[in-house]
Amino acid sequence: MTLSDENNFGLQCQGVSHWFGETKVLFDLNLNVHAGQFLSLIGPSGCGKSTLLRAILGTHPPHRGKILTLQNGRLANADRPGRDRGIVYQKYSLYPFLTALDNVALGLKFDQTTTAFRWLNWVGWGKKRREFRDRAAAFLDKVGLGQAMHLYPSQMSGGMQQRVAIAQALIMEPEIILLDEPFGALDEATREELQEMLLQFYEENKVAMAEGKKPPYTLIIVTHELNEAIRVGDRLVGLSQYWDWKADGHDRSPGATVVYDKPAPVFRPDERPDYELFADIRQDIRQVVYNPKVLQRRDEHVNLSPTS
Repeated sequence: MTLSDENNFGLQCQGVSHWFGETKVLFDLNLNVHAGQFLSLIGPSGCGKSTLLRAILGTHPPHRGKILTLQNGRLANADRPGRDRGIVYQKYSLYPFLTALDNVALGLKFDQTTTAFRWLNWVGWGKKRREFRDRAAAFLDKVGLGQAMHLYPSQMSGGMQQRVAIAQALIMEPEIILLDEPFGALDEATREELQEMLLQFYEENKVAMAEGKKPPYTLIIVTHELNEAIRVGDRLVGLSQYWDWKADGHDRSPGATVVYDKPAPVFRPDERPDYELFADIRQDIRQVVYNPKVLQRRDEHVNLSPTS
């Protein structure tokens, strides 16, 4: 893989299918994500969005097909968890007895030191601990918690705790970050603040690409909120079980697959979107992705351009 290829590669899903017993969940799913893309993954409840994220994460590899990620500069099958992928869930899991700073530094501690090292090399561990906490402080500052790094989870709001969870993922510098309904439990104002934070990361991507560097952030965000999907993502991918699988020669549904894949408008962090202007996009998505009465070919609304 050349440097230019490496700078452009994010993720590939090749013919991914998954099932649980007789229940077919995902069918022949193909997806090519470029580095720096912010992909919003949408679809009806139960269509397999979280299953796909777990397959990408490596905790539940697909039964058929493969998922390729960039691991140590080489393409590799994502059949097990690795630090090249990070995830943020809706229900953040912070250690209540650790401050925000130490919660964020924890990943580096477990990744780069051993129990024996920490017990038997106190001087070395002290130096490493200061290094990890300095890096954690920088990432907390990046997510807007520079003044709250010494607070415990019980002293933080839900939005603050979710920022800590995002910093936990960022500090490991993964090739791709997965967000599974990350703002679903938050109030509207807090959601908008965190959406603006993600858009700031997108601005950092644009600066990096303008300098010929690999963009630092590649995201796949699962959300049920269509306005959020349109605002945060530069690409909208609809996963659905509602497609014309009979025309494909199946006598029963083989599972959900990609039925919608189109670019989304890009916004600046300080740009207040007019959600009324999203109406046509929302209507298009509802008709194609969410309507069980409209069964189209699965490639009918998929953008097959090189950027997809």
